[in-house]
Amino acid sequence: MSESTLAIHRKIEDARELQSVVRAMKAVAASSIGQFEQATAALLDYYRTVEIALGASLRLFGADSYRQIANYSNRGQRAAIVFGSDQGLVGQFNEVVAGFAHESMGTDWLVWSVGERVEPALREFGAQTVHFHSVPTSVEGIAPLVTKLLRETEPLMGHSISELFLIGNRPMDASYGPKIERILPLDAQWIKDRSELRWPTAIPPESIGGPGGLPYLIREYLFVSIYRACAESMASENASRLAAMHRAEKNIQDLMEDLTRRYHRQRQRKIDEELFDVVAGFEQFREHGPTDSSVK
Repeated sequence: MSESTLAIHRKIEDARELQSVVRAMKAVAASSIGQFEQATAALLDYYRTVEIALGASLRLFGADSYRQIANYSNRGQRAAIVFGSDQGLVGQFNEVVAGFAHESMGTDWLVWSVGERVEPALREFGAQTVHFHSVPTSVEGIAPLVTKLLRETEPLMGHSISELFLIGNRPMDASYGPKIERILPLDAQWIKDRSELRWPTAIPPESIGGPGGLPYLIREYLFVSIYRACAESMASENASRLAAMHRAEKNIQDLMEDLTRRYHRQRQRKIDEELFDVVAGFEQFREHGPTDSSVK
């Protein structure tokens, strides 16, 4: 049984309303991408400043000063902060990062998961979730999240945690891809690379407070590293959502075109049926003359 023109018309209106919602979500996602990309770009200069300051401190006081302050050991498990999403409509965003985390870390590791939807995917791979955090809803929410993550992970370094990694998606051209970065402990190569960074002016640097200022610089380095990973993940999330909305908009447009064709066919069929009735009535009138009712 074919649909009525009224039923098809209602479906077209429903599709049109859904199309408006999808376009609004596309606009929000595009705007969010710009905000998080700007936050990441603005952070690069500060990140570079912290690196230069760390390099100067390491040159002044030597790498041993860091080792004495850090006091890290190989005891404990490896751990990672994994960034995913709270909301859906992001394609394989969470599955990609969870699978990459499993490939990179194996099974015996601890997880700080950021994102409601990435946590179940991580559990499927046997990861042990220590803490769960929601994804910030804006750029302003990133700093408080990073502060919480540092407060939870720093006391465990060298005890129940031997290494700390950051795992999340980052923007890549028009798409995104997973990334892993080890941020603790700072190894010999990392110290060597930062120690070789040139001071930007001819005036030699001075340190107030001696090696005691080094922990604060290291904490700033960790803060900026986690902040950047979070901002990159959120930009990637919105890029994935934008791509999903683009596909949805294309599907809705195809559906509307199909419904419109069906609507016109059904309408034409109804018109044809009415014309056939008129023609049939005319033929009957011509053959048999007017009926009694028509004469009256």
